[in-house]
Parts: sequence; C-alpha cells; structure tokens
Amino acid sequence: MNGTDRTRAAAAAIVVALVVALLGVAGNASAGVLEPKGKQVYFGVSDTGDPASFGEFSTAVSKHPAVIESFRAWGSEVRDSIQRWEIARARPMIHITTADPQTGAEILTLAAIARGAGDSFLIRLNHLFAEKKMRAYVRPLGEPNRCLNVYAAYECAGKPRSREDSARNYRRAFRRIYVIVHGGGNAKTINARLAEAGLPPLNAHVGGLPKAPVAIVWSPLPSGSPTTKKNLPQNFFPGEKWVDWTGTDFYASYPEWGALTKLYERYPRKPFAITEFGVEAGDDPSFVSHLFAWVKAHPRTKMLVYYQDFGSTSNYRIQNYGESLAVLTARLHDGRFPAYAPGAPHLPPPPPGGISPG
Repeated sequence: MNGTDRTRAAAAAIVVALVVALLGVAGNASAGVLEPKGKQVYFGVSDTGDPASFGEFSTAVSKHPAVIESFRAWGSEVRDSIQRWEIARARPMIHITTADPQTGAEILTLAAIARGAGDSFLIRLNHLFAEKKMRAYVRPLGEPNRCLNVYAAYECAGKPRSREDSARNYRRAFRRIYVIVHGGGNAKTINARLAEAGLPPLNAHVGGLPKAPVAIVWSPLPSGSPTTKKNLPQNFFPGEKWVDWTGTDFYASYPEWGALTKLYERYPRKPFAITEFGVEAGDDPSFVSHLFAWVKAHPRTKMLVYYQDFGSTSNYRIQNYGESLAVLTARLHDGRFPAYAPGAPHLPPPPPGGISPG
C-alpha cells in the first residue's frame, strides 16, 4: 500500500468511526427509555400509602395520573407497594433514600453502596421488576445537593460532610445502582460493566441478572441548597452511560426558572422529568400556569409529577388551593397528557365464577 492509499484508508476509517459515533449518539437521543409517544407527557402524583388518596386526587383534577411515585427507604420491602400500583393502574416511579423512615438516620453511606454493601437490595429490585415484567422508573437518591438529605455532600452552611458521602461517592453509588438494577447479563458481564464504571464486582453469588424494564432517573435540585459552586447539579452527574432520564424537583416557594432551564439544557440527549412539583405556601395559580408553559416550551420534558404529601391539612394538598387546582385541571386536559401508560400494572381479573376483589 503506497502513501496515498494509506491516507485514503485512514480517512475512510475516520469517516466510519464518525458515522458509528453519530449513530450511537442518535440512538441514545432517539431511543429513549420508557418515554411516552410523540408530544405526550406523563402526568403523575405521589403515593401517600393509601390507595384512596390516589382516587381522591384523580377526582379533584378530573384526570387519571399515568404515574404514581412511591418513596421507599433502602432495603425496604417494595412488594407492599405493588398492590397500590395495581389499584391505581399507574406506572410506578420509586424514589430510594438511605434515610431510616423511623429515626431519620443514615442506613448506609454512599461509599458503602459503591463498594457493594447494598447489592442484595439492588438485586432484589432487579428481580422484582424483571420477573413481573413491570415497567418502572427508579429514582435513586434524589436531591443529592440538598443539605437536609442524609446523603448530601455538604452541610447547609456549605461545609463538606463525611468523605463517605462526597459527590464522588454519590456518582459511584449511582452508577452501581444503574448497572445492577438494569441487569441483563451473566455475572461476568455485570462485573465487566461495574469495572467500566470504576467499581468492584458484585458482592453476591449470582449466575446473572435478568434484564429489567426500568429507567433510572437522576434528579438533583436545579441550583443546590446551599447554592455554592461545588454543590451545583453537574458535580453529581454520574455520566451519560449511567443515566436514562434527567430531572429535578421544582416548587412554588423556590421558582428558580433560570436554573431549571440550565439543567434541562445541560443534558440534551436525555428525556427530562419534573420528578416533584407543587404549591405549598398558599394558592399560586401563576406558578402552575408558568410551569405548564415551561414544559410545553421544553419538549424533552416527558414527565410531571405532583407531590401531594399526606393528609387533608398538608401544605402540599392541591385540593386546599382552589385557583391552583383549577389551573392544573384545565392544563391537564389539553390532549398531551394520557390517562394511562402502556403496560401499567393492574389487578388481575377474577377467576371464572369468582368474586371480584373489593
């Protein structure tokens, strides 16, 4: 091969590599993970633990939410949430915290998760969603840059906390959660993916992990609390390979519209979710109207979940805010918000001649 041929071959190789890379980017951008079709947006509501509250909320807004978001502690038994998801006939999103629900203490550190100390729980989640073929969104360790969370890297005054819960260990813990909960390979394959993420192998004897139909959602605050350079959301981003959706929580008391838009724009190849939103300090219909206008103007936003908290006296209860409720109800009926997500869990039909469950 002469010099000219070598040059042409090298140029051809570069072109092929670029095409492959572009196809990979296009695939990541267009394939999506559990996205609604076209211009649709999934509307959801938080799970209070009482199936009746889902029905009350649906009645209040005259709309069946397509998603129900449950909040669970690390290691807890998730199966007791399934019946509520089935009753609601809504696709689940499960938020996972390391705070003990009784004491508020940290169950295990981010560094421990990264090392594999929590693998048994992650394997259990993988098997649960895979065996039931249940499409679900898994939202681990939301708001990592909120100082009140036990796994936050910084105190509210801005001082770093333990190195065990540093931003670096958050990224490493999130990657491990992503690899194991997704599954889809024998132990050697899973360990190779963990190694690629800079993590030790599985801390369990398993032949492999089934492929679970899940999407992993990364959801920091738009600018952080405290709002410091080191606590900005990008410091906690696990990397493109280990995130399916990006998102954030957004409340009327902290309407940081500029920070919200910056977060949305920073990761242009990922679908975006408002993983929690709400009015909580008084009726604020302008906030609800503005948020829906923002969602419409930012078309990668494919999910919007209202946080209703617990009880009739809750500050977050939309039924307590008549004007906000009226705006929310009106906006949910513009045709973009389907009432059900494909493959949403539901109670099985009663056996022939049997009695339908009450």
